[in-house]
Amino acid sequence: MLQDKLNAIRTASAEKIPQEKLSKMLQAKEALGSTDILQNVIKVGETFPAFVLPDANGHQASSQEFLQRGPMLITLFRGVW
Repeated sequence: MLQDKLNAIRTASAEKIPQEKLSKMLQAKEALGSTDILQNVIKVGETFPAFVLPDANGHQASSQEFLQRGPMLITLFRGVW
């Protein structure tokens, strides 16, 4: 089941993250959980708003242009690069 796999990944990650950093991450998660931030996220089944963003070469990429070619998958990454 997907939830079991996610739990296993979460457990394995927690074992690799230094305790000091893990503690800060959990504090940040708790702080976010006490806000209404989740009220503003896009939920499963909702329509994603149209957008224009620069691509890897700096050219403007429009979601509408991509959708004219077929279904579009959007992946969001967060973290330090």
